[in-house]
Amino acid sequence: MTAGTTEPEEYASDPAERKREQRGWYFYDFACSVYSTSVLTVFLGPYLTSVARAAADAEGYVHPLGIPVRAGSLFAYAVSASIVVAVLLMPMVGAIADRTGRKKPLLAAAAYVGATATAGMFFLAGDRYLLGTFLLIVANASISVSMVLYNAYLPQIAEPDERDAVSSRGWAFGYTSGALVLVLNLILYSGHDSFGLTEGEAVRICLASAGVWWGAFTVVPLRRLRDRQVGPEGREGAGGGTVGSGWRQLRATLKDMRRHPLTLSFLLAYLVYNDGVQTVISQASVFGSEELGLDQTTLITAVLLVQVLAVAGALGMGRLARSYGAKRTILASLAVWTLILVAGYLLPADAPVFFFCLAAAIGLVLGGSQALSRSLFSHLVPRGKEAEYFSAYEMSDRGLSWLGPLVFGLAYQLTGSYRDAIISLVIFFVVGFVLLARVPVRRAVEAAGNPIPDRI
Repeated sequence: MTAGTTEPEEYASDPAERKREQRGWYFYDFACSVYSTSVLTVFLGPYLTSVARAAADAEGYVHPLGIPVRAGSLFAYAVSASIVVAVLLMPMVGAIADRTGRKKPLLAAAAYVGATATAGMFFLAGDRYLLGTFLLIVANASISVSMVLYNAYLPQIAEPDERDAVSSRGWAFGYTSGALVLVLNLILYSGHDSFGLTEGEAVRICLASAGVWWGAFTVVPLRRLRDRQVGPEGREGAGGGTVGSGWRQLRATLKDMRRHPLTLSFLLAYLVYNDGVQTVISQASVFGSEELGLDQTTLITAVLLVQVLAVAGALGMGRLARSYGAKRTILASLAVWTLILVAGYLLPADAPVFFFCLAAAIGLVLGGSQALSRSLFSHLVPRGKEAEYFSAYEMSDRGLSWLGPLVFGLAYQLTGSYRDAIISLVIFFVVGFVLLARVPVRRAVEAAGNPIPDRI
């Protein structure tokens, strides 16, 4: 440090202030997870597929921008397209956040654009598959951008030994809200006749309500989280326009990341196995409805089971990480994911009990594998570069998870079988396991200049 410079702030030293920020931080998971659960996982896939089929030609194809697309592949392709848009936005937003120190206004903008697009899904009726595709791309890209900023707060609100627990509680909050809203969705959808609604109207209300929920509960983290002072590294070169400086900082960040090859090794492993996780999440309802012949009520109940068990799974895996370390716990979860996909491929049609068993297994590993990956990465980020590095992480989490949905959609397009599509995802977990096993995480934490927790 030179005279006259200021060290960028870390997490609050006062435990009460730190707990207050942590509780506010949990509530963004509580707000936005309803989109991931009700919209992306349960309702939008089957509903958008039905809307596309209503607009399809005699061969079952729709033609967005003149491109022939099988109606059953449209949702997977739209998810991939949304991730490409997110890739273009997330690095710039992360760089701007670290340069200006103003994560909170950017978080608010991303959250409310996404919430508005989700609420607009109420108007997705008839054969408006292009409207549905557009709103999905906007909402999915927005949640990806917002998660860059949300995740970047973790190193600033939790001490190193707290992060596994704090990250796990955040996921638990998200799964709790997902379960609560799914119960309300199930009541509305199952009893739509008694409410004087058609099935389609009930689905559109469920979609739109997720956007309202997202926007309403985002107020809590915006009130409790605070922006940190930017260190001298963040202020250098800030002139020349915020967007331009953001891209310049991104180039500098990419060069800087080459100085931390072990951090990059973890990101590569995470990119691969998380691609599989995200594809399972987004395509599960389509697989259940189209391949296994399960009705919407069964799918909602299965996802509700995932949400309930994911709360216990996230907290339980957080406890396992305290005993065995985050890396070993994540590796064990990847082995379980592989077995889940093999079981899904063999699952008989019209057998809801077996589908519920599969959902229970997913719930027990879903939250924990994601929460521990986030907390483990937080130890590998150099101080003062949280948003920029978490933009790279979020590109792995959501932004570069386009390959799985693309492979899933292509497999169906070529074979007409969702079973072939689901078994192809095994490779993501096997390769991810091998890559993660090769990362020496203690050396990676030390190389990033951070204190090494007792267990990692």
